[in-house]
Amino acid sequence: MSKLDELIQEYCPNGVEYRSIWELTAWDKKFNSVEQEKQKHIVKYSYYLAADLKALENEKGTVKILTTSVTDLWADENDVLDTISDGEIVCIPWGGNPIVQYYKGKFVTGDNRIATSVNTSILSNKYLYYCMINQGETIDKFYRGSGIKHPNMNDVLNLIIPLPPLPVQEEIVRILDKFTELTAELTAELTAELTARKQEYEYYRNTLLSKNTNEKSLKQIALLSRSGGTPLKSNKSYYNDGTIPWLRTQEVVFNEINKTDRFITELAVQETSAKWIPANCVIVAISGASAGRCAINKMPLTTNQHCLAIEINPEVALYKYVFYCICNQYDDLIAKKEGARGDLNSSRILGLEIPIPYPEDKEKSLAEQRRIVDILDRFDKLCNNVSEGLPAEIEARQKQYEYYRDKLLTFKKKEAMENE
Repeated sequence: MSKLDELIQEYCPNGVEYRSIWELTAWDKKFNSVEQEKQKHIVKYSYYLAADLKALENEKGTVKILTTSVTDLWADENDVLDTISDGEIVCIPWGGNPIVQYYKGKFVTGDNRIATSVNTSILSNKYLYYCMINQGETIDKFYRGSGIKHPNMNDVLNLIIPLPPLPVQEEIVRILDKFTELTAELTAELTAELTARKQEYEYYRNTLLSKNTNEKSLKQIALLSRSGGTPLKSNKSYYNDGTIPWLRTQEVVFNEINKTDRFITELAVQETSAKWIPANCVIVAISGASAGRCAINKMPLTTNQHCLAIEINPEVALYKYVFYCICNQYDDLIAKKEGARGDLNSSRILGLEIPIPYPEDKEKSLAEQRRIVDILDRFDKLCNNVSEGLPAEIEARQKQYEYYRDKLLTFKKKEAMENE
């Protein structure tokens, strides 16, 4: 039996109470949406505008700058003497993303909504923090509005949390603090490993695909190249019940495309400049923020006018090999973007030079390209695949932490047990 099990058995064997946050906390101001009897205690703080907080930053400071996002910023105590707060608090931002933060010590704050336990012998502030973190998805729904979203504080204060006796809270906090520390350490190690692997991947890709005297332009090794067309949005018959996949630039992210989420009709293909693109083309985005990114379509589809599709001559080069070559020249390619929107001229893309190994021997050349593709595929899988490799390991550790946190903060209600 664990220490936590022993404490639960000793202090709350028949379950625990569930209480509203407003019953247990004092906040930094009275909220218009909250009934007055739910806010009997107010603890006021001095607030800074974001620009003013920025001016206070001091690497040698000892006063925490509590922004509305997670940061590691500090101020010199002498610069904030009249606005320093000192205590143990939990806060959420008044506007923006619903991030729950905890701090204990001297601090100055931006526009946060700040809570503290009115009786720490009943509710630990750190325990409150973990309870609110655990209900992050619920709190997220309380943030509403167009543009910058703000929380409905009545919903926040009405959140229900389990309230075991303090010794049980303290043990849960100890476990979660340790788990948080171990998860952070492991995530940092895995992130560092992932960064190293990506650097290694880029190094080998650049080495394997380095230019040499045996180069052909992309245009020379293409069987065809074409951009698509966008059917008129005003004509609903081009979209309603469409079954033909239609690729957009935001789906071109150095990937293999096996599906799309937009479709057009046969009529759209017949009456507009939209064109069918065969499978296994190299697709390069040529407009806007996506310009320069490339992909491979693994199925026939149509594209819009902001994508250039290039069918590669299989007698000269493997399409996956050409894809990696274009990926390797991404920085050079985006340096050629033009205009206010940042577009690429298709002729510039087709002018890219592709190194062709052993051009005098087709079989040897394709075999070497296949060897290079195999090496780069393994690196790409390790670095980028969301279901395998290091990114998946990082995600798995975070989910494991969230799972155990939820388990630790789930109790059977005392009333329910007494009615059985």
